[in-house]
Amino acid sequence: MSAPRCVLITGTSSGIGLATAIAAARSGWRTVATLRDTARADGLRKAAADVGIELDIRQLDVTDETSVAAAVDGVIADYGRLDAVVNNAGAGHLGTLENDSVADVRQVMEVNFFGVLNVSRAALPHLRATCGRLVTVTSVGGVIGQPFNEAYCAAKFAVEGYMESLAPVALTLGVSVSVVEPGAVASEFVNNVGFDLETGITADPYSDALRRYIDRTVEQFMDGSAQSPAEAAEAVMEALSADRPAFRIQTSDWARAFIGTKLADADGSAVQGVTAAWVD
Repeated sequence: MSAPRCVLITGTSSGIGLATAIAAARSGWRTVATLRDTARADGLRKAAADVGIELDIRQLDVTDETSVAAAVDGVIADYGRLDAVVNNAGAGHLGTLENDSVADVRQVMEVNFFGVLNVSRAALPHLRATCGRLVTVTSVGGVIGQPFNEAYCAAKFAVEGYMESLAPVALTLGVSVSVVEPGAVASEFVNNVGFDLETGITADPYSDALRRYIDRTVEQFMDGSAQSPAEAAEAVMEALSADRPAFRIQTSDWARAFIGTKLADADGSAVQGVTAAWVD
């Protein structure tokens, strides 16, 4: 019998990463679930135990090339193959140009863009060997720029541009490249943007617009319109399992409609009409 297919997933402590790790293992993948801080793996272990599956939980910091290399090399040493990678690790950020430092923006890029490149670069030789899959969780914010998310959207735009450019090149050697684009997902991600809702709104020229944006965003997460992580993970599993997965996969009808607005918006007026209403 051939060995089970092996997938490495980053950012599995919560949210889409955790849900994808569970879904992949339940679908028969040998699943290497990685996270920067393994002390935060209790929720992942409990979720696996609840459904009676095994996960191989390992440390991987996507911003540390040594950590990335050790994780990928360890998978090859232990299992002899790597059939898929899911780049899920990321961090949100709320801010705007005058209030963010350049160092703030660099850090957002380090995690959300260069972290993806670190993992993908280390994995590609092994994915070539198995004609595997490279899947990256981006965001609708990788297609549509959103108020007070300049740095985060810039990083996600960069990921989408890089992967869209890489996809035809990788395919010449048998590697399928896809991006998965969630909208609002009810997970810990929204709590990890590094912004204190109680003290973060200060008296500056942007404070009124920021409060309107936050009120609108909180309402979106409170009114039940946000997806569950498990629902979003279904789109990741589509990228892993489809015979010929699409390059761009949205996780919901709302995400498809929202992104469709941008892709049909040659002069940008339709998108600006939508996003301006969030702050005005």
